Amino acid sequence: MYIASAAPELLIVSFHADLIYEIIQLLYKLNMKEQQVPSTIDNEEKPPRAFLIGIRDSKTSKDEAESLSRELLSLSRTLELETAGQEIVNVRENSAQYGMGSGKAAEIAEKATELKADCLVFDREISPSQQRNWEKLCGIPVIDRHELILQIFAGRAKTREAALQINLAELYYSLPRLQHKYIDLNRQRGGRYGTKGSGETKLETDRRRVEEKIHKLEEELEEVRKQRGTRRKLREKAGLPVCTLVGYTNAGKSSLLNALTGAEVLTEDKLFATLDSTSRRLELPGGIFCLLVDTVGLIRRLPHSLVSAFRSTLEELASADILIHVIDGSDPEAEIQYETTLSVLKELEAFTIPRITVLNKSDRPSSFGETFTERFDAIPVSAVNGEGLTELKSRIEEMLLGNTANFRFPLARSDLAALLHRNGTVLSEHYGDDFIEMNARTDEKTAGQLKEFIYT
Repeated sequence: MYIASAAPELLIVSFHADLIYEIIQLLYKLNMKEQQVPSTIDNEEKPPRAFLIGIRDSKTSKDEAESLSRELLSLSRTLELETAGQEIVNVRENSAQYGMGSGKAAEIAEKATELKADCLVFDREISPSQQRNWEKLCGIPVIDRHELILQIFAGRAKTREAALQINLAELYYSLPRLQHKYIDLNRQRGGRYGTKGSGETKLETDRRRVEEKIHKLEEELEEVRKQRGTRRKLREKAGLPVCTLVGYTNAGKSSLLNALTGAEVLTEDKLFATLDSTSRRLELPGGIFCLLVDTVGLIRRLPHSLVSAFRSTLEELASADILIHVIDGSDPEAEIQYETTLSVLKELEAFTIPRITVLNKSDRPSSFGETFTERFDAIPVSAVNGEGLTELKSRIEEMLLGNTANFRFPLARSDLAALLHRNGTVLSEHYGDDFIEMNARTDEKTAGQLKEFIYT
């Protein structure tokens, strides 16, 4: 089919029939849009209404169950869900069908209907079969704590590395849950009887594709891990000490990084505002520099798939010279969050690294600040008004440089003198006929490397 211009200077243009059809459809839609009268009705989509369910079993105390319920509420608000209702369920029997008795499950389903909830959110991980049973019983989507955190992470991913890590964690989570998405699993594809066999079901096909994607993402993240390892070796070679911020989500690690270094890292009063590790140089009072690294926040019951996917990022903790453990001093759950962070450090084999405990947000009211400070030798700071930052930098320098010692090097070993200048604070230096004498304050690692040259 041809469309010719009436103007002789224009070329005759040939279109495929399907392209012409698309153009006509587009023009029709544009014409209809112009004729529509602007509506005065607010068509803005409302957030889903969530019915939050906490579980208290024989292993969970009342205080812990209430604490976890408050945290579940914070997680749901971070995902911008509207709270239709919240309840803590006492579970005596952990049945395979619902994780609780069928009578109690029916009560929850009835209440979800009364509250006009759009989804159920459980404060624990539920199995794929339990998820299917709940959705069949309630007729609405059902998600658990694991999926809730995954969705928050997915919305926070800004860089390619974070996106890779989130995609991998989501695939780990979805693989055992593929089955409940299909109704007719007996329909075969890709083969005929008597030729190539009966073919694959859609479930088998999708499972294979997910496994292939997992393998590909793991390979890409392995490359990221190697790149991080290379950067760490370069830092070690340059002799720049690394101080890593670690702590519970929303404790104020990124705000503290900004306050100490003048960085402009995004900060929000929301859970998991930071997923990517950020590094900035920090000058200490004595004139030496260290590298200050921000990391992803931690949380109780952090899904293992996320710990596995973010291992390359969390490995930054294990390679640090000092860990700066940041705690939200205004949070009533501060002590629980402190213990949670320590348990993760043990899992990552970073528990023995020297730590400085920081009680952040000292500008806000706290019911136990002084007690906590005394118990854990914590430094009260405020990333908002700068309180305690000078003391923190002095503590970092003191821990990095360690004790004062006298060193005597052969005159030909000026490289050792240069190492001491890089990794310590030289207080005095004297050149003899065949030796170099230096009095310096340095960290244990450097002192260990030079121990044969120490003299009293």
